Order: sequence, then C-alpha cells, then structure tokens
Amino acid sequence: MSYSSSSGEPAGTAARSAAGAGLTVEPVSAADHLAFVRAQRSVSFLQTPAWGHVKTEWRGESLGWYSGGQLVGAGLVLHRRVPRLERFTLAYLAEGPVIDWTGAIDPWLDPLAAYLKAHGAFAIRLGPPVRTHTWSAAQVKEGIADPGVRRLTDLPGREADPVGVRVTSRLRDAGWRPQSPEDGFGVGHPQFTYEIPLAGRTEDDLIKGMNQLWRRNIKKAAKEGVEVTVGDDLKAFHDLYVHTAERDHFTPRPLPYFETMFAALRAEDPERIRLYLARHQGDLVAATILVRVGAHAWYAYGASSTEKREVRGSNACQWAMIRDSLAAGCDVYDLRGITPTLDADAPHVGLIQFKAGTGGQAVRGVGEWDLPLRPVVYRAFDFYMRRRESHRRLGPPRR
Repeated sequence: MSYSSSSGEPAGTAARSAAGAGLTVEPVSAADHLAFVRAQRSVSFLQTPAWGHVKTEWRGESLGWYSGGQLVGAGLVLHRRVPRLERFTLAYLAEGPVIDWTGAIDPWLDPLAAYLKAHGAFAIRLGPPVRTHTWSAAQVKEGIADPGVRRLTDLPGREADPVGVRVTSRLRDAGWRPQSPEDGFGVGHPQFTYEIPLAGRTEDDLIKGMNQLWRRNIKKAAKEGVEVTVGDDLKAFHDLYVHTAERDHFTPRPLPYFETMFAALRAEDPERIRLYLARHQGDLVAATILVRVGAHAWYAYGASSTEKREVRGSNACQWAMIRDSLAAGCDVYDLRGITPTLDADAPHVGLIQFKAGTGGQAVRGVGEWDLPLRPVVYRAFDFYMRRRESHRRLGPPRR
C-alpha cells in the first residue's frame, strides 16, 4: 500500500521533471534505494541501505517517494521499539530523508507520516540534511579570543541560509518538535559540525588554509618517519580505540560493531569505508576510519596512543584522509560533530579549536525534529527518554 499527497515538488536533480505531480510513499528494494543514492552528488552514509544492517538493534526499512512511477526521493527508516511500548515504534531517519528540501515540504512529509502511522510508528524523528549557518575558521578563532562571545551563534557573520530558515519554519508550523539540545549533542546526531570544503582546491591550497600548528604537526610526523597505510586490522584499531576511551573517559563500542560496519558498508561499495593506520618504528600510534558516499567524505572514528604523541600520528592520519578524499573528487571532508561553545574556559572548546585548525568552516544544521503520531504514546516515550538521559549523564559518554 502507498500513501500519497495531493500535490508535490521535485526531489532534487533526479526529479525536476516531476514538478506538480502527486507523491506517494511506499517500500523500495535495497537495490533501487542504492541506485538512487548513487545518482546523487551527496547523501549521508546514515541514509544508505547498508546502514540499516549496521544498526542491528533497529529494524531498517527503505522507503521511496514516487511521482508518476518515477523514484524521486528515498530514505532509510530505522524502527525501534521502546520498553513498555512494544506495540509501537519510533521511526528514525538520521540525516534524511533524501528529498528536495528547497521547496514545499508538506507534500513530501505528509505521505511519509501517513505511511509510518499506518505501520505502527508512534512518532517520526528526522534530521533534514539542510544547514542554517556557517562560520569560517577565522571567525571561530576570533570568537574564542573575544571574552564577549560564548557560542558560535553569538558571532556576527553571514546571513542565515534561506533554505534552512524556511525548512525550520515549516517544520515548526506543521507541528514538528525540535530535539537538538543547547550543547549541540543529544541522543541523536549533532546539530553543529565542522567541514573542510575541497571542491576546486589543491593540496597546497588545503595546507595553506591550515593554521601554523597543523602545518607544523603534519611536517613533524613526516620528519619523524610516521607511515600511514590503509589496512584491515580492525583488532589493532579497536585495541587502540579502547585505550583512547580509557584515557579520555568515554564508553567504547565493541569490536563486533566495527566488524559489522566494515562488512555492511563494503558489501555495498568496496570504497565506502577505509581504515587508516599510522605507525612509528613499527608501533601503532594512531588509527582513523573514513567513510565516503559520492562526493562527501567523513572522519567517523579515531584513536591515538598516549605514548609517542609527539610524533603526531593523528595529524598524519587526518592529512592522509583529506588527501585521499581530494583525490577521489570529493566536495567536502567532514570532521563531524562539535559543540557550539567558544568560551575559552569551557571543557569542550578544545574540540572546535582542533578542528578549526584545519581551516574549513563550522556548520549549523536544522537539527533533529520529532513529529508525534500518537500523542499519548509519544508523551510516555518522551518521559522515558528524559529519565534515561538524566541517568546517562551520570556515566561516561559513548563515542
């Protein structure tokens, strides 16, 4: 059974000819979903069919938007049952769905809501891949130095992106509820990220865009003889990752999680995910994981040794991933989440300082939003999540 809207908008480049046609939502095969992803310039790896196999505690479902029989949008929906509410599921579209967000969004989201409610969802959570603001590395640096500036949003700067402003307004008007917390991190994915634009740039351009410390550290790693290779030794990575977790006080994911991730993503595309290993005189000093979909590359995970930090293995890994992303024709190298704090005394300011050293820009997205489909059940879920989050904050975070 499909669910339709009375009027529609085209879903990006693949559907410009579908303007004005009604949209229907129905299940789509993993093969058709993947073909749609491959036709796009940029799609989050969280919206690939393979990601549904990584998140084994959720049930993955590929949905498609059709206009006149043509697939014009797609989304990976992760369904999760909640304790004591087993009859219903939360339907989660992380960094998605992949639709045309530039025009009216009701024709896209209304049939999605109708389909999911009919199939047992008590709420939808989604994170439109749309930005509202960007700030340059220079602006970030100036903000940290200014005692009157405490957050990215306090910075004077560029005007808000009109698409992001419009999407935010229309979601709120349609009854969607914002879920992104003040610090930018919540139970879902971060609203604030850091990225390095790559399109039209050379390696020399990228090096020149970095601050003096980053350039010095990259040169230091080369001088010390740090060698970065692409490999498959997930056990070595995980041992170093657990060491990093103990040092930095976060809860590590188990080795089988990474084994599942590599198997699922590589089955979809052999170049989808890579493990980078930095060694100095035979010792593993840093390791990182790169994920790429189309023209977008992400730094997904990293680990580093407490010993031999002076040889700068982490910088060597990052530079290798940036260079490979550039060589692959990527438009963006994405360093993932940051907190929006620019307070020099705040505990998380070092994260944005480290990433801003690469050049690039800080990005604020629209964030994640919930649409309650069964309000009574949603209120019970909201209460449960608030209690769980309060308990989680008493323990170490997970990365």
